[in-house]
Amino acid sequence: MGQTKSQFTDEELQDYEDLTFFSKKEILLAHKKFKSLAPEKVGHNKNAKLSKSKILEYPELRVNPFGDRICKVFSSSNDGDCTFEDFLDMMSVFSDACPKSLKAEYAFRIFDFDGDDMLGVSDLKQVIERLTGPNNLNDSDIKQLIQNVLAEADLDDDGALSYPEFEHVIDKASDFSNSFRIRL
Repeated sequence: MGQTKSQFTDEELQDYEDLTFFSKKEILLAHKKFKSLAPEKVGHNKNAKLSKSKILEYPELRVNPFGDRICKVFSSSNDGDCTFEDFLDMMSVFSDACPKSLKAEYAFRIFDFDGDDMLGVSDLKQVIERLTGPNNLNDSDIKQLIQNVLAEADLDDDGALSYPEFEHVIDKASDFSNSFRIRL
């Protein structure tokens, strides 16, 4: 009595639970948060797709300098627009229960702006500029920072970070999992 009926069948909830790092209760909470971004669109349509601009209204994404990249990486259509399943995958990867190795894989994809499976100079420059804000570092400071990153992490001296090199850096970063997190 007094409970609202879920839009999902028990089987759907079980599938979502099996495919994410969430309990059924957390999945329903994620859906509630998704629905709150566009209640008129999601309403009773569990297959609704929200625009990237709507997804970026989620408080933690709105203030994240990589919010647009996060949407793009998790969007099944690769345009930043997200279905509930895309949103659920995103929230699952950013949850505390997600293993560090999976978080690292997604961080790499988020930072790989040109999609060439390497973090090259242009990717690293964009990461630095997003982290520091535009015009906060001059070009020579950015170049020096990129050289420092590559000197430390580019183990094969090819001028870019491969995923294994990136993962090696992440393994040494004790605070990575705490910073790669979005709460439901």
